[in-house]
Amino acid sequence: MATHKRVLIAEDSSVIQNLAKKILEFQNFEITSVKNGEQVLQIIDKEDFDIILLDINMPLMDGMECARRVRALPDPEKAKIPMIAITGNARNYSPEEFKAAGFNDMLIKPLNFDALVALVKGLTE
Repeated sequence: MATHKRVLIAEDSSVIQNLAKKILEFQNFEITSVKNGEQVLQIIDKEDFDIILLDINMPLMDGMECARRVRALPDPEKAKIPMIAITGNARNYSPEEFKAAGFNDMLIKPLNFDALVALVKGLTE
């Protein structure tokens, strides 16, 4: 039996977090959710994930800082986990800034869930 791909969602909006979780679970992904970037760093220290979805505007540590820290991890496998930025303020950052922070791609809120599923599948195959 195929193992489920593991997705870590860091999103401080429980509505978006729950919608993304339900949609991705329906596509047979295993979901873990956290509320900020500090929690991302704590959990990926202990567990392995196939992809991380990071909201840009979160309390304690935002998505940009979290992405930079993930890319700087000493474990080369964890440092190259695919990451997707999720933002409601895309105009605040250029595509180059997202790439420089270490993101593989980005999605703009309100989320297009078909695009979310396609991106997650594309980056985890």
